[in-house]
Amino acid sequence: MGIEITRWDVQEMVGTMPVKGNRQPFGLLHGGANAVLAELLGSVGATMHAASFGSVALGLELSCTHHRAAREGLVTGVARPIHLGRSTATYEIVVSDEEGNRTCTARLTCIIRPKAPGA
Repeated sequence: MGIEITRWDVQEMVGTMPVKGNRQPFGLLHGGANAVLAELLGSVGATMHAASFGSVALGLELSCTHHRAAREGLVTGVARPIHLGRSTATYEIVVSDEEGNRTCTARLTCIIRPKAPGA
């Protein structure tokens, strides 16, 4: 996928992904690639939050709205928390093209559970 995380923080996760290599047959960035980028950024943020009190985060729900096509270059995803609780964490992830146009908006909710004994 070629994803690079450029900012690691519970309050703001940022990553880039190339369009090249992640296109669907019509030459546009694949919607599933947007979903991968969104889930990666949101789940890493949620995992960092959960780890701060000895728990783990597991993906529960992901929804993506694709607003416009990206055909080339890099897209950038920015994940910011909507809710950081003890049992769930929800992030909004905005994906934009190199011109700053929003191409996708995603929402990820992770369930937070205690770490398994010995893990």
